[in-house]
Order: sequence, then C-alpha cells, then structure tokens
Amino acid sequence: MNHPSFPLPHGRGLTRRAAWLPYVLASSLVLLAGCGHRAPEADTTVPVIALPVQAADGSDAGRFPGDVHARYEMPLSFRVGGQLATRYVNPGDVVKQGQPLAQLDPKDANDQLAAAKAALAAAEHRLLFATQQRDRDEAQSKQNLISHLQLEQTQDAYASALAARDQAQQQLSLAQNQARYTTLVADHDGAITSRQAEVGQVLAAGQAVFGFAWAGEREVQVDVPENRIDGVAVGQAATVTLPALPGRSFAAKVREVAPAADAQSRTYLVKLTVDQPGQSLQLGMTADVVMQPRAGHAAVVAVRIPATALFHQGEHPAVWVVRTADSTLELRPVTVARYGERDVLLADGLKPGERVVMQGVHTVSAGEKVTPIAPPHPEDAPQ
Repeated sequence: MNHPSFPLPHGRGLTRRAAWLPYVLASSLVLLAGCGHRAPEADTTVPVIALPVQAADGSDAGRFPGDVHARYEMPLSFRVGGQLATRYVNPGDVVKQGQPLAQLDPKDANDQLAAAKAALAAAEHRLLFATQQRDRDEAQSKQNLISHLQLEQTQDAYASALAARDQAQQQLSLAQNQARYTTLVADHDGAITSRQAEVGQVLAAGQAVFGFAWAGEREVQVDVPENRIDGVAVGQAATVTLPALPGRSFAAKVREVAPAADAQSRTYLVKLTVDQPGQSLQLGMTADVVMQPRAGHAAVVAVRIPATALFHQGEHPAVWVVRTADSTLELRPVTVARYGERDVLLADGLKPGERVVMQGVHTVSAGEKVTPIAPPHPEDAPQ
C-alpha cells in the first residue's frame, strides 16, 4: 500500500527548527547517559552526643539509700470491738508504758460485766444450797435414813452447782477483761507514728488505731537489687550517714536479710542495726548506707551515667551503646543500682570505656550508623 506523500514546508519556520535540532539531541543523550550510569551515594551517618562511661567510685558500688526505723514497729488496736469514743494522743506524741491512748464506748462492756456478776451471785447461791443439802443427806445416809440413790442424786446436784459456780467465775473474769480492753494502753515506751481511726468510728477487734514505734533500738532499712543481694549477709559491717546530720556517721551491722524479693520492686529488704544511735537519729530520716565488702566477694564495678542517657525499653531500663567495630547503635539492657538527681548508678550492663549516647535517646534507632560528638556545653559531660 502506498502512503501519500506530503510536500515539506518551506520557509523561515522550518529553518529555525532545524537550527535547534542539534541541541535537543545533545541534551537527550546527556540525560540518557545519566540514567544509565548513576553515581553511587556516599554512606550517611547521624551525629549523636556520645561519650565513654567511667567507673564510679568504689564506695558507690556498695551504697544504698535507706531510711531510719525503730527496731519494733507495729499497729496498736483494741482487743474488742466498739465505737471509738476518745483519743488521748496524736501522731508524734511520746508515750510511756501503761499510758492510756484511746477509749471505746464502755456501755456494752459494763452491761456484760454487770450480767456476769449477777450470774456469779446466782451460781454461788445455788452452790450454797447444794452444799447444805449434800451435808444433810450424807449425815442421814450414815444413819440409814435415806436411800443410797437419793444420796447420789444430792451429790450430783452439788457437783453441777460447783461447776456452774466455776463457769460463772470464768465468765466474770472474761467480762472484766472485756471492760478493761475498752481502754487502749501503751505496752512499751515509744512514739505514736500514725493515726488510723477517728472518733465515732465503729471498730472491729484488732483494727488498727495507731502506728507505734518502740523506744530504744534504731535500724536502717534498705532495698537491695536482686543482682547484688549475694554481696550482703547477716553480720556484715556498714557505715550510715544522714543528710540531716552532716559530718556524722554511724556504725551499723546487717541484722536481717529478707528471704524473698518484693513482688513489685523485685528488691530484697535488708535491715541494719545502728550502734549507739543516740537521740539525734530520728524516725523517718533518709540515710546513705555503704556496705563493707564481704570476704571472698569481688567488688561490683559500677558505672555512672547522666539521667538523660537512660532509655526505657518497656518497663526495663536500657542505654544506647555505640559499637566500636562499625559505629552502629545497640540498645543494651542495664541494671540500675541507684537513681540520683541528675545521674544514675548502674550495677550491671556496661563496662568502663564503652561509648554511650548521652542525649537524644528517643531520636535514634537500633543499627543506625552514627558519628559520636562531644556535648556542646562542657557542663553537660558526665563527671
């Protein structure tokens, strides 16, 4: 099939298009060459503030925060139930042994006491009659004036009356105790630490009314993480300092180590008895406890990092570590020994000299290639 031929146009327009044709072809060749031979992109790295961590002071590895307690602390409560009528003391009061602390409404107890006294009086009267009857029947039995069966019945009535009298005496003693128990008294010298019931409140027997701390011995309680509890033992020496008493220190010894960890904090409660606490060691004071290393146990190498370097992976603390081999980031779990105002003491997870991201921990990701840089302000560097 033959296609129709058209004559090419002539004139100035054709001449201009022909003049631009070499430039268009050259540009197309350049673009095609660029698409076929694209230059490889250089590897990019992200700058992060990261510095090597240093070993903490050796005393920090065995240091724990704690607070001062009495050797014996317990709630005080009534042995009987009733309505709280009066409180004689308040939290913070120092009390002596035998001092009244609170009073229940005594009406019901007094009524029970009166009923017990009346029951005892009736039982004693029946016993007196039974005794007289027994004496008469025994005398008549010797003269064969009554049958042996009648004598046995009389003796049985006497035994029953005697038992009823004894029971009434016990009921009276119990009622007297119940009436006495309506007054709550201090069983030792000590101090009221808390109030847990209000006037007018109806209390059950054994329900706490006050918190009470005995006078005398003082102890410091600390919570030890599970990875460091093997370095603590009963009898271990320690030194206690208190921010409230600067310049003073107290010698102490571990008295008790909890056999199981707390279900929530996963720490072990350790109690230390303070030698010669004196009057200056008040209940509730915060304390710093430094454990002396145990024989045969290597000291824990702890490191200190700024608080801004700590990252939480769910509920578990972690830090971003810069791998030495390829400068990529690794999220590593750590164990916190103690939290400070601006820093954190780590007991496990890091070694001195490892480089850690100090700031911007929420802007990086695992495996990211980074370039460590120093903090812009020298005061932000860990001390």
